[in-house]
Amino acid sequence: MTLKRMGFTLLTIAIFAAVPAFAAKTGCQKFDFLGTYTRVDAPLDVFGDGTAIHQYIYQLSLAGDGSVRQYWTGLPDYPINVGTGSEPIGSWKCRNDGKLVVQYLYATYVPTTISYNTPNPDIELYSHTRVTVLFEVPDNNTLLRVQARARNYAAGVDPTNPTGGTLGLISNTAITYNRFVASDADLLLP
Repeated sequence: MTLKRMGFTLLTIAIFAAVPAFAAKTGCQKFDFLGTYTRVDAPLDVFGDGTAIHQYIYQLSLAGDGSVRQYWTGLPDYPINVGTGSEPIGSWKCRNDGKLVVQYLYATYVPTTISYNTPNPDIELYSHTRVTVLFEVPDNNTLLRVQARARNYAAGVDPTNPTGGTLGLISNTAITYNRFVASDADLLLP
């Protein structure tokens, strides 16, 4: 092989190796998605008899260190009567295709009156759940959940085992989260 042909071959390889680096960025590679997002839950009839209809929201916060927290405002509502849960905490990563993967763990607690006949109502650990969610990031202010799947662990099973527990079905229900943007509009009103 001549020196000229070898140089041409190396130049061609270098060009094709560099092309992926110049590919258009998309989704979480392109947009500044860090921050807090909300989504409104459908109003819930807490006891099923119309006496307590509450409007809850989800608050999803993505931090620059790769951590994620999601809070549901229904968690502290009537824990002794209907149970509660812990705040879901986990991590996120941006995939090569521009989609955002979020994974978090949380615990579920149920009233002890379900499992014990105690004179003093309380709550107890029932299970842990590991949730994996896939988001599209269409712009700086929107996350679109496109897939979710949960893995459930009984109270006595290690929830940090990524292959333990029972794997649930995939949900392909699209749900939109909107960025919660600070505004001073209320301060400017009379």
